[in-house]
Amino acid sequence: MKLFQIEEPDGSPVDPEAPGVAIGVDLSGAYAEVALSVGGNAAILTDREGFALDLAVPGLEASTDDWQRLFEGARLRAERALAQPATHAVLAIAVPAAPAIVERLGRAAEAAGLRLLDLMPDAVANPEQPRACAAAIRAEDLAPPPAAP
Repeated sequence: MKLFQIEEPDGSPVDPEAPGVAIGVDLSGAYAEVALSVGGNAAILTDREGFALDLAVPGLEASTDDWQRLFEGARLRAERALAQPATHAVLAIAVPAAPAIVERLGRAAEAAGLRLLDLMPDAVANPEQPRACAAAIRAEDLAPPPAAP
């Protein structure tokens, strides 16, 4: 049996400490939508057929564990679709959240491997585009540059 060695094009490994892509996550509906923006052009990310993730949005008062599971699913959806790590996020929410809820969402996102950059209430979103896309554009603006693929 032969083994294959896979390397980066320049022969060096990717820096695991480098920031990955930033995503937008819309939490205003029954199910979360995940989006990515490149150069201000955003698109909703979907799962491949047969690999659908349940991204049901828990209530704002839900436990940190419930939110962590949602954020892990959102990160996984992005990483599967993009084949690169997702490390930062902006959340679009329907209403402004109380500081305690913002703190809980931040802890849950951090535990899921995402650094929460901002919470974007509906009043800030562009009504002509999906909330997840507006959040992704904001995430792109706020995040450190991603690692080169």
